[in-house]
Amino acid sequence: MNTLWKEFLEKGKVENCPVYDMHGHMGSFSRIYFPYGDFDPEITKNRLDRAGIKMLVFCSHWALFSPDIGNKANIDVVRKLPERLRAYCGLNPNYPEIIEKDVDEFEKYTDVFVGFKLLADYHRKPISHESYASAWKYADKHGLIVLLHTWGWSQFDGPEQVRIVAEKYPGAKILLGHSCHGEWDKTIQLMKDFPNVYAELCAVVDDRGGLEQIIEAVGSNQIVFGTDWPWFNHHYYIGAVLDSGISDQDAHNIFHRNAEKLLSSLI
Repeated sequence: MNTLWKEFLEKGKVENCPVYDMHGHMGSFSRIYFPYGDFDPEITKNRLDRAGIKMLVFCSHWALFSPDIGNKANIDVVRKLPERLRAYCGLNPNYPEIIEKDVDEFEKYTDVFVGFKLLADYHRKPISHESYASAWKYADKHGLIVLLHTWGWSQFDGPEQVRIVAEKYPGAKILLGHSCHGEWDKTIQLMKDFPNVYAELCAVVDDRGGLEQIIEAVGSNQIVFGTDWPWFNHHYYIGAVLDSGISDQDAHNIFHRNAEKLLSSLI
């Protein structure tokens, strides 16, 4: 048993290993109840403290699904708890005029946003679609993070689509949300081919062996931690990563070192 795993079992968090959750959400969602989904600064801070989460980078459900509200939902939340939160600017390709506006105004919110969030499987347009072009170009130019929802065999955000944008926008820091779930071999090849492509672990650890396979093939320097919070529990995901048997050094890379490098010029 590694040192971090032992301390986590005893205390519920690890004091000398801060955790950056690079894949979160805020706000309610249809047909599901989230005990901690609606933002309250004190409650959110307590939940993050409880699991040792130093920073949560999120995108509000409202920003992704309610164009009448849009990214105002992200801005308002971050500015109420700026020491613990940053956001992705949510993009819906079905409203390209809103994307253009958000890109044009991005510099006004550098205290809030670290990049963009795409949810192509839900919006039903591929991540390479022209509606996203201005955001991709902006992220490429400024070295921003782009968190993608990716899933194996998807025509919208599967490995083939990721390859298109990774080749075209090498300056963007691309996080593979869910790591093209199930197509681990193709995820690994993308990481080998593109140093700007990172695996993100939400839903990866529900398939025993996926994380271990990625680390064995490419190491841990291109992996970041994420939970989809509040969809999933921080303790469950931290425990699943530590229980995979990876080394303490790999765990430090995944939980904070890689995220710190990605965020160093953005916050």
